[in-house]
Amino acid sequence: MRITGISTHVVGTPWRNLTYVQVHTDEGITGVGETRMLGHTDALIGYLREAEANHILGSDPFAVEDLVRRMKYGDYGRAGEIVMSGIAVVEMACLDIKGKALGVPVWQLLGGLAHPDGKIKAYANGWYTTERTPEAYHKAAQGVMERGYQALKIDPFGAGRMELDHKETLYAVSLIEAVRDAIGPETELMLEMHGRFSPSTAVRLARELAPFKPAWLEEPVPPENLKALEKVAEKVDLPIATGERIHDRIEFRELFESQAADIIQPDVGHIGGILETRKLAATAEAHYVLVAPHNVGGPVLTAASLQVAGCTPNFKILEHFNDFADSEIKKLVKGAPQVVDGYFQLSDEPGLGVEFDAEAAAEFPQQQARFDLFADGWEKRQPKGSK
Repeated sequence: MRITGISTHVVGTPWRNLTYVQVHTDEGITGVGETRMLGHTDALIGYLREAEANHILGSDPFAVEDLVRRMKYGDYGRAGEIVMSGIAVVEMACLDIKGKALGVPVWQLLGGLAHPDGKIKAYANGWYTTERTPEAYHKAAQGVMERGYQALKIDPFGAGRMELDHKETLYAVSLIEAVRDAIGPETELMLEMHGRFSPSTAVRLARELAPFKPAWLEEPVPPENLKALEKVAEKVDLPIATGERIHDRIEFRELFESQAADIIQPDVGHIGGILETRKLAATAEAHYVLVAPHNVGGPVLTAASLQVAGCTPNFKILEHFNDFADSEIKKLVKGAPQVVDGYFQLSDEPGLGVEFDAEAAAEFPQQQARFDLFADGWEKRQPKGSK
């Protein structure tokens, strides 16, 4: 079997652009991969165009390790977000092809289930309203519970950057108090900081919010400075989660050695795909670190993340975005993963267990959209046009 070409499809909505890549073969089997870029979609498409000619065409889709090696190192550059995301979508698609050809799900190719019941716990993201009030957050959190979720994540910090003044701190506390009241004491509540605070501010905020029993504190400081994260970890009695903006598993080495994180959050769509994430998870296991993949992509990326979760002993929980933002994109994919009573059920279908509808994708053209992390609350991305 040989790869005869790839096709790319950018699906745009007011919230995000999702890039789907189909890998075609001379035996008629097509695989699909997905990633979600922030502001770099065109760069990814450009890279894939070159990689198709340089590395992908004529390759054996079963020889995934060789293809990944050539894409990562064959151009004599240091792989970053663009290259590793390109590798990820092609790698997912090749594993999808391999599973379909052999008649088994991808998780079976990775050693089988580490969770015998096939149930994978999910947490909700993208659920909270742009109306940043305790009343609105309370109501929105109740809606999450009505969907059956047993865990959810929130960034309550508004436009805070580097520091948060006393008034804004009190307001953030009021938002979390409202959410905790809505979900009760047993539901897991993750706190997101989006890597925008100084260590001292992150420590102060963690102590203010500790009474609400957060399941973790996510990206309390910018990801570039490991010493800053170590400073937070030393002074905070909460689990620390990070890693969504690390794009090469080799770069996690110092993080593990520092013991500054209790949970890592690799994005399968940015770190080179399913096998790369599984290798990273094995290294994390050797350092007693849990894995909770970052996943704000669509149904295919969710299906790919589930393959990793299913065979990973130190897996904790999987992020899910699609129930609360752009839920209409589910029609793009047959077999889209669903959350029932707070859990995904792993599919026994071959490959990734999903089928992508390229014709339906044409209904969602790429958006030139904006998303301002430092606005006063999370604003929906407002399209500036499409292309």
